[in-house]
Amino acid sequence: MATRRTIEILAAILATAGVLCAQETRRTIKNPSANPKDDSKANSGVVPDAYAIEGHFDRIVVIRLKYKANLLDGMNKIVKEQHIKNGVILSAAGSLRGYEIHTVSNRDMPSEDTFVKNPTQPVDLVSMNGYIINGRIHAHMTIATPDRVIAGHVEQGNEVFTFAIVTIGVMNNANFDKLDDKTYR
Repeated sequence: MATRRTIEILAAILATAGVLCAQETRRTIKNPSANPKDDSKANSGVVPDAYAIEGHFDRIVVIRLKYKANLLDGMNKIVKEQHIKNGVILSAAGSLRGYEIHTVSNRDMPSEDTFVKNPTQPVDLVSMNGYIINGRIHAHMTIATPDRVIAGHVEQGNEVFTFAIVTIGVMNNANFDKLDDKTYR
Protein backbone atom coordinates (compact mmCIF):
# COMPACT_ATOMS: atom_id res chain seq x y z
CA MET A 1 0.00 0.00 0.00
CA ALA A 2 2.84 2.41 0.86
CA THR A 3 4.52 1.72 -2.50
CA ARG A 4 1.30 2.45 -4.39
CA ARG A 5 0.85 5.72 -2.47
CA THR A 6 4.47 6.71 -3.21
CA ILE A 7 3.94 6.04 -6.92
CA GLU A 8 0.74 8.13 -6.90
CA ILE A 9 2.55 11.03 -5.22
CA LEU A 10 5.45 10.83 -7.68
CA ALA A 11 3.02 10.73 -10.60
CA ALA A 12 1.23 13.80 -9.23
CA ILE A 13 4.54 15.66 -8.82
CA LEU A 14 5.61 14.78 -12.37
CA ALA A 15 2.24 15.84 -13.78
CA THR A 16 2.43 19.15 -11.91
CA ALA A 17 5.99 19.71 -13.14
CA GLY A 18 4.86 19.05 -16.71
CA VAL A 19 2.08 21.62 -16.41
CA LEU A 20 4.41 24.18 -14.86
CA CYS A 21 6.96 23.71 -17.65
CA ALA A 22 4.26 24.29 -20.28
CA GLN A 23 3.06 27.57 -18.80
CA GLU A 24 3.56 30.94 -20.37
CA THR A 25 6.67 32.85 -19.33
CA ARG A 26 7.15 36.62 -19.20
CA ARG A 27 10.19 38.84 -18.87
CA THR A 28 10.53 42.59 -19.16
CA ILE A 29 13.65 44.41 -20.33
CA LYS A 30 14.62 48.06 -20.79
CA ASN A 31 15.24 48.96 -24.42
CA PRO A 32 17.48 52.05 -24.33
CA SER A 33 18.52 53.83 -27.50
CA ALA A 34 22.02 53.26 -28.85
CA ASN A 35 22.86 56.69 -27.42
CA PRO A 36 21.07 56.88 -24.05
CA LYS A 37 20.94 60.72 -24.33
CA ASP A 38 18.45 60.24 -27.19
CA ASP A 39 15.94 58.80 -24.71
CA SER A 40 15.75 62.07 -22.78
CA LYS A 41 15.90 64.53 -25.68
CA ALA A 42 12.92 66.71 -26.50
CA ASN A 43 11.04 66.50 -29.78
CA SER A 44 12.66 68.48 -32.58
CA GLY A 45 10.77 71.17 -34.47
CA VAL A 46 12.62 70.01 -37.61
CA VAL A 47 10.97 66.58 -37.51
CA PRO A 48 7.33 66.83 -38.65
CA ASP A 49 4.56 65.39 -36.46
CA ALA A 50 3.47 63.33 -39.47
CA TYR A 51 4.85 62.81 -42.96
CA ALA A 52 4.07 60.63 -45.98
CA ILE A 53 6.25 58.27 -47.95
CA GLU A 54 5.04 57.79 -51.50
CA GLY A 55 5.74 54.79 -53.63
CA HIS A 56 4.23 51.81 -55.33
CA PHE A 57 4.56 48.07 -55.03
CA ASP A 58 7.23 46.68 -57.31
CA ARG A 59 5.81 43.20 -56.82
CA ILE A 60 4.01 41.00 -54.31
CA VAL A 61 5.84 38.08 -52.66
CA VAL A 62 3.89 35.31 -50.93
CA ILE A 63 5.91 33.21 -48.48
CA ARG A 64 4.75 29.74 -47.45
CA LEU A 65 6.33 27.98 -44.48
CA LYS A 66 5.87 24.30 -43.65
CA TYR A 67 5.31 22.29 -40.46
CA LYS A 68 8.00 22.91 -37.80
CA ALA A 69 9.67 25.76 -39.74
CA ASN A 70 10.73 28.77 -37.69
CA LEU A 71 8.46 31.65 -38.74
CA LEU A 72 10.98 34.51 -38.39
CA ASP A 73 13.93 32.53 -39.81
CA GLY A 74 11.85 31.54 -42.85
CA MET A 75 10.74 35.11 -43.45
CA ASN A 76 14.32 36.39 -43.14
CA LYS A 77 15.54 33.73 -45.58
CA ILE A 78 13.01 34.74 -48.25
CA VAL A 79 13.59 38.48 -47.71
CA LYS A 80 17.29 37.88 -48.45
CA GLU A 81 16.68 35.48 -51.35
CA GLN A 82 14.15 37.82 -52.96
CA HIS A 83 16.35 40.91 -52.38
CA ILE A 84 13.61 42.71 -50.50
CA LYS A 85 15.08 45.94 -49.16
CA ASN A 86 11.83 47.69 -48.22
CA GLY A 87 8.32 46.34 -48.09
CA VAL A 88 4.98 46.21 -46.34
CA ILE A 89 3.79 43.02 -44.64
CA LEU A 90 0.21 42.86 -45.86
CA SER A 91 -1.20 39.72 -44.27
CA ALA A 92 -0.55 36.28 -42.83
CA ALA A 93 -2.52 33.18 -41.94
CA GLY A 94 -1.80 29.74 -40.58
CA SER A 95 -1.05 28.14 -37.23
CA LEU A 96 1.85 27.84 -34.80
CA ARG A 97 2.94 25.08 -32.40
CA GLY A 98 4.01 27.69 -29.82
CA TYR A 99 4.59 31.42 -29.74
CA GLU A 100 6.89 34.23 -28.64
CA ILE A 101 6.04 37.91 -28.92
CA HIS A 102 6.97 41.13 -27.21
CA THR A 103 4.93 44.23 -26.50
CA VAL A 104 5.87 47.68 -25.29
CA SER A 105 5.11 47.90 -21.57
CA ASN A 106 5.73 51.49 -20.48
CA ARG A 107 4.97 55.07 -21.55
CA ASP A 108 8.27 56.93 -21.10
CA MET A 109 11.72 56.64 -22.64
CA PRO A 110 13.66 54.45 -22.52
CA SER A 111 11.07 52.00 -23.72
CA GLU A 112 10.52 48.66 -22.01
CA ASP A 113 9.49 45.46 -23.73
CA THR A 114 7.69 42.51 -22.16
CA PHE A 115 8.43 39.19 -23.84
CA VAL A 116 5.74 36.52 -23.63
CA LYS A 117 6.57 32.96 -24.64
CA ASN A 118 4.73 29.67 -24.59
CA PRO A 119 6.45 26.99 -26.69
CA THR A 120 3.71 24.41 -26.08
CA GLN A 121 0.54 26.46 -26.71
CA PRO A 122 -0.81 25.92 -30.23
CA VAL A 123 -2.32 29.07 -31.75
CA ASP A 124 -3.94 30.24 -34.95
CA LEU A 125 -1.96 32.89 -36.82
CA VAL A 126 -4.80 35.31 -37.48
CA SER A 127 -2.91 38.20 -39.05
CA MET A 128 0.44 39.91 -39.46
CA ASN A 129 1.44 43.38 -40.52
CA GLY A 130 4.56 45.49 -40.40
CA TYR A 131 7.47 46.50 -42.55
CA ILE A 132 10.71 45.38 -44.09
CA ILE A 133 13.12 48.29 -43.51
CA ASN A 134 16.52 48.07 -45.20
CA GLY A 135 16.18 44.27 -45.20
CA ARG A 136 15.22 44.09 -41.50
CA ILE A 137 11.83 42.64 -40.52
CA HIS A 138 9.65 44.67 -38.13
CA ALA A 139 6.55 42.48 -37.91
CA HIS A 140 3.54 42.37 -35.58
CA MET A 141 1.16 39.43 -35.43
CA THR A 142 -2.18 38.56 -33.92
CA ILE A 143 -2.63 35.00 -32.69
CA ALA A 144 -5.54 33.22 -31.03
CA THR A 145 -6.02 30.33 -28.63
CA PRO A 146 -9.45 28.91 -27.84
CA ASP A 147 -9.52 31.29 -24.84
CA ARG A 148 -7.89 34.57 -25.90
CA VAL A 149 -6.30 36.71 -28.57
CA ILE A 150 -2.67 37.80 -28.24
CA ALA A 151 -0.78 40.38 -30.29
CA GLY A 152 2.74 41.78 -30.40
CA HIS A 153 6.06 41.95 -32.21
CA VAL A 154 7.10 38.66 -33.83
CA GLU A 155 10.03 37.04 -32.00
CA GLN A 156 12.23 34.00 -32.64
CA GLY A 157 10.17 31.36 -30.78
CA ASN A 158 7.37 30.83 -33.30
CA GLU A 159 7.28 27.34 -34.82
CA VAL A 160 4.85 26.68 -37.66
CA PHE A 161 2.16 24.02 -37.16
CA THR A 162 0.00 23.26 -40.22
CA PHE A 163 1.50 25.99 -42.44
CA ALA A 164 2.03 29.75 -42.44
CA ILE A 165 1.53 32.13 -45.34
CA VAL A 166 2.92 35.68 -45.26
CA THR A 167 2.29 38.26 -48.02
CA ILE A 168 4.72 41.13 -48.61
CA GLY A 169 4.31 44.12 -50.93
CA VAL A 170 7.84 45.00 -52.08
CA MET A 171 8.65 48.75 -52.28
CA ASN A 172 12.41 48.75 -52.84
CA ASN A 173 12.44 52.30 -54.27
CA ALA A 174 10.80 53.84 -51.19
CA ASN A 175 12.91 55.37 -48.41
CA PHE A 176 11.97 53.72 -45.11
CA ASP A 177 15.17 54.75 -43.27
CA LYS A 178 13.53 56.58 -40.33
CA LEU A 179 10.24 54.70 -40.30
CA ASP A 180 10.72 52.85 -37.00
CA ASP A 181 13.51 54.98 -35.47
CA LYS A 182 12.22 55.99 -32.03
CA THR A 183 14.93 58.66 -31.77
CA TYR A 184 13.68 60.47 -34.91
CA ARG A 185 11.37 62.85 -33.11
